[in-house]
Amino acid sequence: MSFVSLWGEHTVNRRGIASIAAASLALAACGNETTAAPEATTPASAAPTVTEPLAITHDAGIYVLDGETLKVAHSVALDGFNRVNPAGDDRSVFVSTAAGFQVLDAAAGKLTDITWPGAKPGHVVRHGDKTILFTDGTGEVSSFNPKDLAQGKPQARQYKTARPHHGVAVELADGTMIVTLGTEESRSGALALDASGKEIARNEQCPGVHGEAVAKGDVVALGCEDGVLLFKNGTFEKVASGREYSRIGNQAGSDASPILLGDFKIDKDAELERPENFSLIDTTTNKITVVPMPKGVTYTFRSLGRGPQGEALILGTDGKLHVIDPATAKITSSVPVVAPWSEPLDWQKPRPALFVRGADAYVTEPATKKVHHVDLTTGKVVASGTLDAIPNEISGTVSGH
Repeated sequence: MSFVSLWGEHTVNRRGIASIAAASLALAACGNETTAAPEATTPASAAPTVTEPLAITHDAGIYVLDGETLKVAHSVALDGFNRVNPAGDDRSVFVSTAAGFQVLDAAAGKLTDITWPGAKPGHVVRHGDKTILFTDGTGEVSSFNPKDLAQGKPQARQYKTARPHHGVAVELADGTMIVTLGTEESRSGALALDASGKEIARNEQCPGVHGEAVAKGDVVALGCEDGVLLFKNGTFEKVASGREYSRIGNQAGSDASPILLGDFKIDKDAELERPENFSLIDTTTNKITVVPMPKGVTYTFRSLGRGPQGEALILGTDGKLHVIDPATAKITSSVPVVAPWSEPLDWQKPRPALFVRGADAYVTEPATKKVHHVDLTTGKVVASGTLDAIPNEISGTVSGH
Protein backbone atom coordinates (compact mmCIF):
# COMPACT_ATOMS: atom_id res chain seq x y z
CA MET A 1 0.00 0.00 0.00
CA SER A 2 1.22 3.50 -0.84
CA PHE A 3 1.44 6.35 1.59
CA VAL A 4 1.63 10.13 1.87
CA SER A 5 5.09 11.48 2.67
CA LEU A 6 5.42 15.06 3.91
CA TRP A 7 8.93 15.07 5.27
CA GLY A 8 9.30 18.84 5.08
CA GLU A 9 6.80 19.23 7.92
CA HIS A 10 9.09 18.15 10.74
CA THR A 11 12.63 17.48 11.82
CA VAL A 12 14.04 14.10 12.80
CA ASN A 13 17.13 13.68 14.96
CA ARG A 14 19.34 10.71 14.14
CA ARG A 15 21.74 8.62 16.23
CA GLY A 16 24.83 6.83 15.12
CA ILE A 17 24.43 7.14 11.36
CA ALA A 18 26.96 9.79 10.49
CA SER A 19 28.02 7.66 7.56
CA ILE A 20 24.80 8.63 5.77
CA ALA A 21 25.91 12.23 5.39
CA ALA A 22 29.08 11.14 3.65
CA ALA A 23 27.33 8.80 1.23
CA SER A 24 26.05 9.85 -2.18
CA LEU A 25 24.24 8.46 -5.19
CA ALA A 26 25.79 8.73 -8.65
CA LEU A 27 22.84 9.64 -10.83
CA ALA A 28 22.62 10.96 -14.35
CA ALA A 29 21.06 14.26 -15.40
CA CYS A 30 17.30 14.78 -15.09
CA GLY A 31 15.27 12.23 -16.99
CA ASN A 32 18.15 9.82 -17.56
CA GLU A 33 18.83 6.30 -16.35
CA THR A 34 22.03 4.90 -14.93
CA THR A 35 23.11 1.71 -13.25
CA ALA A 36 24.80 2.24 -9.91
CA ALA A 37 27.72 0.04 -8.93
CA PRO A 38 27.23 -1.85 -5.66
CA GLU A 39 28.85 -0.32 -2.60
CA ALA A 40 30.86 -2.14 0.04
CA THR A 41 28.20 -1.92 2.72
CA THR A 42 27.31 -4.25 5.54
CA PRO A 43 25.22 -7.24 4.42
CA ALA A 44 22.53 -8.85 6.51
CA SER A 45 23.81 -10.09 9.83
CA ALA A 46 24.44 -13.72 10.64
CA ALA A 47 23.20 -13.13 14.20
CA PRO A 48 20.37 -15.27 15.65
CA THR A 49 17.23 -14.52 13.71
CA VAL A 50 13.72 -13.53 14.73
CA THR A 51 10.87 -15.65 13.37
CA GLU A 52 8.76 -13.76 10.82
CA PRO A 53 9.84 -10.37 12.21
CA LEU A 54 7.52 -7.40 12.53
CA ALA A 55 8.75 -3.81 12.82
CA ILE A 56 6.65 -1.32 14.81
CA THR A 57 7.66 2.31 15.17
CA HIS A 58 7.18 4.47 18.25
CA ASP A 59 8.41 7.89 19.39
CA ALA A 60 11.82 6.64 20.49
CA GLY A 61 12.57 3.97 17.92
CA ILE A 62 11.46 0.65 16.49
CA TYR A 63 10.34 -2.56 18.16
CA VAL A 64 11.15 -5.81 16.36
CA LEU A 65 8.62 -8.48 17.30
CA ASP A 66 8.51 -12.21 16.75
CA GLY A 67 5.65 -12.60 14.29
CA GLU A 68 4.39 -15.78 15.95
CA THR A 69 4.53 -14.87 19.63
CA LEU A 70 4.23 -11.07 19.25
CA LYS A 71 6.94 -10.69 21.88
CA VAL A 72 9.50 -7.90 21.51
CA ALA A 73 12.76 -9.50 20.39
CA HIS A 74 14.75 -6.29 19.85
CA SER A 75 14.39 -2.58 20.48
CA VAL A 76 16.17 -0.18 18.11
CA ALA A 77 16.69 3.40 19.33
CA LEU A 78 15.85 6.00 16.68
CA ASP A 79 14.44 9.42 17.54
CA GLY A 80 11.69 11.23 15.68
CA PHE A 81 9.00 10.16 13.22
CA ASN A 82 10.22 7.31 11.03
CA ARG A 83 8.38 5.11 8.55
CA VAL A 84 8.76 1.40 7.80
CA ASN A 85 8.11 -0.70 4.69
CA PRO A 86 8.97 -4.27 3.66
CA ALA A 87 12.24 -4.47 1.74
CA GLY A 88 11.16 -7.62 -0.07
CA ASP A 89 13.53 -10.24 1.36
CA ASP A 90 13.21 -12.52 4.38
CA ARG A 91 15.01 -10.34 6.93
CA SER A 92 15.00 -6.65 5.91
CA VAL A 93 12.73 -3.64 6.41
CA PHE A 94 13.25 -0.17 4.98
CA VAL A 95 13.22 2.69 7.45
CA SER A 96 12.49 6.13 6.00
CA THR A 97 14.13 8.89 8.02
CA ALA A 98 14.92 12.56 7.45
CA ALA A 99 18.28 11.45 5.97
CA GLY A 100 16.93 8.92 3.46
CA PHE A 101 16.19 5.21 3.23
CA GLN A 102 18.07 2.89 5.61
CA VAL A 103 17.90 -0.90 5.85
CA LEU A 104 16.91 -2.47 9.16
CA ASP A 105 18.05 -6.06 9.52
CA ALA A 106 14.85 -7.02 11.30
CA ALA A 107 15.86 -10.64 11.70
CA ALA A 108 18.90 -9.55 13.73
CA GLY A 109 17.25 -6.46 15.21
CA LYS A 110 19.77 -3.85 14.10
CA LEU A 111 20.16 -1.01 11.62
CA THR A 112 22.70 -1.66 8.86
CA ASP A 113 24.78 0.94 7.04
CA ILE A 114 23.01 0.16 3.75
CA THR A 115 21.44 3.49 2.85
CA TRP A 116 20.02 5.51 -0.01
CA PRO A 117 20.57 9.08 1.21
CA GLY A 118 18.25 11.85 0.05
CA ALA A 119 15.73 14.38 1.27
CA LYS A 120 12.11 13.31 1.76
CA PRO A 121 12.27 9.55 1.13
CA GLY A 122 8.82 8.55 -0.07
CA HIS A 123 7.23 5.45 -1.51
CA VAL A 124 8.72 1.96 -1.32
CA VAL A 125 7.15 -0.34 -3.92
CA ARG A 126 7.59 -4.09 -4.21
CA HIS A 127 6.56 -5.91 -7.36
CA GLY A 128 7.79 -9.22 -8.71
CA ASP A 129 11.49 -9.54 -7.97
CA LYS A 130 12.07 -5.80 -7.67
CA THR A 131 11.93 -3.20 -4.91
CA ILE A 132 11.70 0.41 -6.06
CA LEU A 133 12.54 3.47 -3.95
CA PHE A 134 11.37 7.00 -4.78
CA THR A 135 13.08 9.95 -3.08
CA ASP A 136 10.70 12.92 -3.26
CA GLY A 137 13.28 15.63 -2.55
CA THR A 138 15.56 14.63 -5.42
CA GLY A 139 13.31 12.75 -7.85
CA GLU A 140 15.69 9.78 -7.70
CA VAL A 141 14.37 6.29 -8.41
CA SER A 142 16.30 3.12 -7.50
CA SER A 143 15.14 -0.37 -8.53
CA PHE A 144 16.90 -3.56 -7.45
CA ASN A 145 16.45 -7.19 -6.46
CA PRO A 146 15.98 -7.24 -2.67
CA LYS A 147 17.65 -10.65 -2.39
CA ASP A 148 20.91 -8.83 -3.17
CA LEU A 149 20.69 -7.05 0.20
CA ALA A 150 22.29 -10.15 1.71
CA GLN A 151 25.58 -9.11 0.07
CA GLY A 152 25.36 -5.39 0.90
CA LYS A 153 23.98 -2.48 -1.08
CA PRO A 154 22.62 -3.90 -4.36
CA GLN A 155 23.44 -2.75 -7.85
CA ALA A 156 20.41 -0.69 -8.87
CA ARG A 157 18.72 0.54 -11.98
CA GLN A 158 18.40 4.28 -11.44
CA TYR A 159 16.35 7.06 -12.95
CA LYS A 160 15.98 10.71 -12.09
CA THR A 161 12.77 12.58 -12.81
CA ALA A 162 12.83 15.95 -14.57
CA ARG A 163 11.55 17.66 -11.42
CA PRO A 164 11.52 16.46 -7.79
CA HIS A 165 8.02 15.71 -6.51
CA HIS A 166 6.06 13.42 -4.22
CA GLY A 167 6.00 10.52 -6.63
CA VAL A 168 6.13 6.79 -7.09
CA ALA A 169 7.61 4.26 -9.52
CA VAL A 170 7.06 0.60 -10.29
CA GLU A 171 9.00 -1.82 -12.51
CA LEU A 172 7.17 -4.60 -14.35
CA ALA A 173 8.38 -8.08 -15.21
CA ASP A 174 9.43 -7.09 -18.76
CA GLY A 175 11.56 -4.20 -17.50
CA THR A 176 9.00 -1.47 -18.19
CA MET A 177 9.19 1.22 -15.54
CA ILE A 178 6.24 3.48 -14.73
CA VAL A 179 7.21 6.81 -13.12
CA THR A 180 4.99 9.70 -12.05
CA LEU A 181 5.29 13.22 -13.48
CA GLY A 182 5.13 16.36 -11.38
CA THR A 183 6.75 19.22 -9.54
CA GLU A 184 6.79 20.29 -5.91
CA GLU A 185 3.62 22.30 -6.65
CA SER A 186 1.56 19.87 -8.73
CA ARG A 187 1.45 16.38 -10.20
CA SER A 188 -0.11 15.56 -13.55
CA GLY A 189 0.41 11.96 -14.68
CA ALA A 190 3.07 9.41 -15.56
CA LEU A 191 5.44 8.14 -18.21
CA ALA A 192 6.62 4.64 -19.14
CA LEU A 193 10.19 3.63 -19.97
CA ASP A 194 11.20 0.40 -21.66
CA ALA A 195 13.99 -1.80 -20.32
CA SER A 196 16.59 0.31 -22.13
CA GLY A 197 15.32 3.53 -20.55
CA LYS A 198 13.56 4.88 -23.64
CA GLU A 199 10.22 6.64 -23.07
CA ILE A 200 7.46 4.62 -24.73
CA ALA A 201 4.29 6.20 -23.34
CA ARG A 202 3.10 9.25 -21.43
CA ASN A 203 -0.19 10.50 -20.03
CA GLU A 204 -0.80 13.79 -18.23
CA GLN A 205 -4.52 13.39 -17.58
CA CYS A 206 -4.17 12.35 -13.94
CA PRO A 207 -4.38 15.42 -11.69
CA GLY A 208 -2.83 14.94 -8.25
CA VAL A 209 -1.41 11.54 -9.20
CA HIS A 210 -0.61 9.58 -6.05
CA GLY A 211 0.03 5.99 -5.05
CA GLU A 212 0.18 2.81 -7.07
CA ALA A 213 -1.01 -0.77 -7.12
CA VAL A 214 -0.50 -3.68 -9.49
CA ALA A 215 -3.29 -6.08 -10.40
CA LYS A 216 -3.25 -9.57 -11.87
CA GLY A 217 -1.68 -9.48 -15.31
CA ASP A 218 0.87 -6.77 -14.46
CA VAL A 219 -1.67 -3.95 -14.82
CA VAL A 220 -0.58 -0.81 -12.95
CA ALA A 221 -3.00 1.72 -11.48
CA LEU A 222 -2.09 5.21 -10.31
CA GLY A 223 -4.58 7.24 -8.30
CA CYS A 224 -5.95 10.56 -9.60
CA GLU A 225 -8.27 13.24 -8.21
CA ASP A 226 -10.92 12.19 -10.74
CA GLY A 227 -10.38 8.46 -11.16
CA VAL A 228 -7.35 6.31 -11.93
CA LEU A 229 -4.70 5.98 -14.61
CA LEU A 230 -4.07 2.42 -15.79
CA PHE A 231 -1.05 1.11 -17.66
CA LYS A 232 -1.73 -2.11 -19.53
CA ASN A 233 -0.80 -3.59 -22.89
CA GLY A 234 1.94 -1.00 -23.26
CA THR A 235 -0.29 2.08 -23.05
CA PHE A 236 -1.95 4.35 -20.51
CA GLU A 237 -5.73 4.38 -20.15
CA LYS A 238 -7.59 6.92 -18.03
CA VAL A 239 -10.57 5.60 -16.09
CA ALA A 240 -12.74 8.49 -14.93
CA SER A 241 -14.87 8.27 -11.82
CA GLY A 242 -17.67 10.43 -13.20
CA ARG A 243 -17.21 13.04 -10.48
CA GLU A 244 -15.38 16.35 -10.76
CA TYR A 245 -13.43 15.46 -7.63
CA SER A 246 -12.94 11.93 -6.31
CA ARG A 247 -9.45 11.32 -5.01
CA ILE A 248 -8.17 7.75 -5.07
CA GLY A 249 -4.81 8.29 -3.40
CA ASN A 250 -4.11 4.92 -1.79
CA GLN A 251 -4.55 1.52 -3.40
CA ALA A 252 -3.87 -2.15 -2.65
CA GLY A 253 -3.36 -4.77 -5.33
CA SER A 254 -3.11 -8.56 -5.51
CA ASP A 255 -1.59 -10.94 -8.04
CA ALA A 256 -4.66 -13.10 -7.47
CA SER A 257 -7.20 -10.50 -8.61
CA PRO A 258 -7.69 -8.12 -11.55
CA ILE A 259 -9.64 -5.82 -9.22
CA LEU A 260 -7.81 -3.23 -7.13
CA LEU A 261 -8.87 -1.78 -3.78
CA GLY A 262 -8.71 1.98 -3.40
CA ASP A 263 -9.83 4.69 -1.05
CA PHE A 264 -12.38 7.29 -2.24
CA LYS A 265 -12.52 10.88 -1.05
CA ILE A 266 -14.99 13.42 -2.42
CA ASP A 267 -14.58 16.59 -0.32
CA LYS A 268 -11.80 18.66 -1.88
CA ASP A 269 -12.01 21.35 0.80
CA ALA A 270 -12.04 19.13 3.88
CA GLU A 271 -9.30 19.67 6.45
CA LEU A 272 -9.46 15.93 6.98
CA GLU A 273 -11.95 13.79 5.11
CA ARG A 274 -12.89 10.61 6.88
CA PRO A 275 -13.95 8.48 3.90
CA GLU A 276 -17.29 6.73 4.06
CA ASN A 277 -16.83 4.87 0.77
CA PHE A 278 -14.10 2.83 -0.88
CA SER A 279 -13.44 1.99 -4.52
CA LEU A 280 -12.95 -1.23 -6.45
CA ILE A 281 -11.16 -0.75 -9.76
CA ASP A 282 -11.73 -3.52 -12.31
CA THR A 283 -8.69 -3.45 -14.60
CA THR A 284 -10.32 -5.77 -17.16
CA THR A 285 -13.46 -3.68 -17.70
CA ASN A 286 -11.97 -0.28 -16.78
CA LYS A 287 -14.77 0.31 -14.31
CA ILE A 288 -14.70 1.93 -10.88
CA THR A 289 -17.27 0.70 -8.38
CA VAL A 290 -17.87 2.89 -5.34
CA VAL A 291 -18.90 0.92 -2.26
CA PRO A 292 -20.22 2.34 1.04
CA MET A 293 -18.69 1.35 4.34
CA PRO A 294 -21.08 0.18 7.08
CA LYS A 295 -23.05 3.13 8.44
CA GLY A 296 -20.94 5.43 10.60
CA VAL A 297 -17.68 3.60 9.81
CA THR A 298 -14.67 5.24 8.14
CA TYR A 299 -11.02 4.26 7.66
CA THR A 300 -7.56 5.75 6.99
CA PHE A 301 -4.64 5.30 4.60
CA ARG A 302 -3.21 2.71 7.02
CA SER A 303 -6.37 0.59 6.79
CA LEU A 304 -6.11 -1.07 3.36
CA GLY A 305 -4.75 -4.54 2.58
CA ARG A 306 -5.24 -7.69 0.51
CA GLY A 307 -5.58 -11.29 1.61
CA PRO A 308 -3.98 -14.42 0.12
CA GLN A 309 -6.93 -15.14 -2.19
CA GLY A 310 -7.18 -11.55 -3.39
CA GLU A 311 -9.84 -10.58 -0.87
CA ALA A 312 -9.93 -6.87 -0.03
CA LEU A 313 -9.33 -5.87 3.60
CA ILE A 314 -10.27 -2.63 5.34
CA LEU A 315 -9.68 -1.86 9.02
CA GLY A 316 -12.65 0.30 10.03
CA THR A 317 -13.07 2.82 12.81
CA ASP A 318 -15.59 0.41 14.33
CA GLY A 319 -12.57 -1.69 15.30
CA LYS A 320 -13.39 -4.46 12.82
CA LEU A 321 -11.35 -5.88 9.98
CA HIS A 322 -13.81 -5.99 7.08
CA VAL A 323 -13.26 -8.66 4.43
CA ILE A 324 -14.65 -7.81 0.98
CA ASP A 325 -15.15 -10.02 -2.07
CA PRO A 326 -13.90 -7.74 -4.87
CA ALA A 327 -15.93 -9.60 -7.51
CA THR A 328 -19.26 -8.95 -5.78
CA ALA A 329 -18.30 -5.78 -3.84
CA LYS A 330 -19.87 -7.38 -0.75
CA ILE A 331 -18.48 -7.44 2.78
CA THR A 332 -18.31 -11.17 3.50
CA SER A 333 -17.18 -10.96 7.13
CA SER A 334 -16.14 -8.47 9.79
CA VAL A 335 -13.65 -9.52 12.44
CA PRO A 336 -13.66 -7.57 15.74
CA VAL A 337 -10.03 -6.71 16.53
CA VAL A 338 -9.71 -3.41 18.42
CA ALA A 339 -11.98 -0.95 20.20
CA PRO A 340 -13.72 1.72 18.10
CA TRP A 341 -11.42 4.63 17.29
CA SER A 342 -11.27 7.97 15.48
CA GLU A 343 -8.72 9.24 12.99
CA PRO A 344 -6.46 12.04 14.37
CA LEU A 345 -6.12 15.27 12.39
CA ASP A 346 -2.32 14.92 12.15
CA TRP A 347 -1.51 12.12 9.70
CA GLN A 348 1.71 11.29 11.57
CA LYS A 349 -0.10 10.56 14.83
CA PRO A 350 -0.75 6.93 15.81
CA ARG A 351 -3.99 5.23 14.87
CA PRO A 352 -4.77 1.53 14.37
CA ALA A 353 -2.75 0.28 11.40
CA LEU A 354 -2.93 -2.87 9.28
CA PHE A 355 -0.07 -5.00 7.92
CA VAL A 356 -0.82 -8.16 5.95
CA ARG A 357 1.62 -10.99 5.26
CA GLY A 358 0.13 -13.99 3.50
CA ALA A 359 -2.80 -15.25 5.57
CA ASP A 360 -1.70 -13.26 8.61
CA ALA A 361 -3.03 -9.79 9.37
CA TYR A 362 -1.48 -7.68 12.12
CA VAL A 363 -3.29 -4.72 13.67
CA THR A 364 -1.90 -2.16 16.10
CA GLU A 365 -4.00 -0.64 18.88
CA PRO A 366 -2.37 2.57 20.13
CA ALA A 367 -4.98 3.15 22.85
CA THR A 368 -3.91 -0.02 24.68
CA LYS A 369 -0.30 -0.27 23.39
CA LYS A 370 -1.18 -3.63 21.86
CA VAL A 371 -0.69 -5.47 18.58
CA HIS A 372 -3.03 -8.24 17.43
CA HIS A 373 -2.61 -11.16 15.02
CA VAL A 374 -5.61 -12.16 12.91
CA ASP A 375 -5.61 -15.50 11.09
CA LEU A 376 -7.38 -14.72 7.82
CA THR A 377 -8.15 -18.39 7.19
CA THR A 378 -10.25 -18.64 10.36
CA GLY A 379 -11.21 -15.01 10.85
CA LYS A 380 -10.08 -15.06 14.46
CA VAL A 381 -7.62 -13.11 16.60
CA VAL A 382 -5.05 -15.76 17.51
CA ALA A 383 -2.53 -13.72 19.50
CA SER A 384 -2.01 -10.32 21.09
CA GLY A 385 1.05 -8.62 22.51
CA THR A 386 1.59 -5.57 24.70
CA LEU A 387 4.28 -2.93 24.08
CA ASP A 388 5.91 -0.44 26.43
CA ALA A 389 5.36 2.48 24.03
CA ILE A 390 2.49 3.59 21.82
CA PRO A 391 2.74 1.85 18.41
CA ASN A 392 2.56 3.92 15.26
CA GLU A 393 3.48 2.28 11.94
CA ILE A 394 3.80 -1.47 11.40
CA SER A 395 5.57 -3.49 8.72
CA GLY A 396 7.67 -6.62 8.40
CA THR A 397 9.53 -9.01 6.16
CA VAL A 398 7.61 -10.51 3.25
CA SER A 399 9.78 -12.94 1.28
CA GLY A 400 7.91 -16.13 0.45
CA HIS A 401 4.47 -14.60 1.10
